[in-house]
Amino acid sequence: METTLTKLVGVRHPIVQTGMGWVAGPRLVSASANAGALGILASATMGLEELRRAVREVKSRTDAPFGVNLRADAGDAHDRVRIIIDEGVKVASFALAPSRELITELKDAGVVVIPSVGARRHAEKVAAWGADAVIVQGGEGGGHTGEVATTVLLPQVVDAVEIPVVAAGGFFDGRGLVAALAYGAAGIAMGTRFLLTSDSTVPDAVKAEYLTATVKDVTVTREVDGLPHRMLRTDLVNSLEGAGRTRSLARAVRRAATFRKLSGLTWPALIRDGLAMKHGKNLSWGQVLLAANTPMLLRASMVEGRTDLGVMASGQVAGVIEDLPSCAELVERVMTEAEGVLQELAMADR
Repeated sequence: METTLTKLVGVRHPIVQTGMGWVAGPRLVSASANAGALGILASATMGLEELRRAVREVKSRTDAPFGVNLRADAGDAHDRVRIIIDEGVKVASFALAPSRELITELKDAGVVVIPSVGARRHAEKVAAWGADAVIVQGGEGGGHTGEVATTVLLPQVVDAVEIPVVAAGGFFDGRGLVAALAYGAAGIAMGTRFLLTSDSTVPDAVKAEYLTATVKDVTVTREVDGLPHRMLRTDLVNSLEGAGRTRSLARAVRRAATFRKLSGLTWPALIRDGLAMKHGKNLSWGQVLLAANTPMLLRASMVEGRTDLGVMASGQVAGVIEDLPSCAELVERVMTEAEGVLQELAMADR
């Protein structure tokens, strides 16, 4: 199935595996790429040399195109861009809208730039700055998310920009791909669906938590870092939402001490990261500490399997996912379903 996305990045299928921190490592990315999708390596949780090693590991596992996801607001963003360019990575994606300068630097080096956005105005901005395509995530998506549903946001963005638009938030099968194409998208991006594959390195016990979740078990809370964050409802989330400000601060300090040891960060570094996240937002000091520790809260679950200490970012689709296929099986299934739906629609028109 050829779309403007497949032609732009050189993949076989209009499917993107999103760059999830602690989840989208070399194994998952290479498996997605070998399956014909665009695998995106999550770099925000990696140091510079770790990122370079991860890129080289992906290249050793696949000859297919893949991408690297960056935080546009990271202090070392330019250093990460240089690694992408030096290592010949095909695609750079961004969790936040990148600056005009970053887009220009990447495009001058022949890298395809695909930012992720959650609002029409952000899509218009990056398109005007030269982005090659955009991933637009509706409120159904996991992690930090907005309030507008994909079915409302997607057509707005498609109508507003001339570049390819990839739909994210609520996709898990071939029917969703056809629906996105009908709205004018060039493909779909999936996070939770790729997290729940046999190629994902997330601990089996954590995957089991996702598989047993219902749609009502996936919630949006601001109590982790002060921003709307979609995740599985757990005892930790309940305790954060039920705690008063003083109690919340005390718990945040205790957790910060635990995660500081895991991460190797100093207290000043943690506070600095938290203050950067606090800037322009109405966050309590407890939320500042939790914001600084959000990557470690995710690591506790996604790497260590400690669902009692960590959070599990999740799209609403977790409530309808029931199995753990390989990436190859998943992509083949999605494409087969999509082709079947298109054939049925064609027959209905005759």
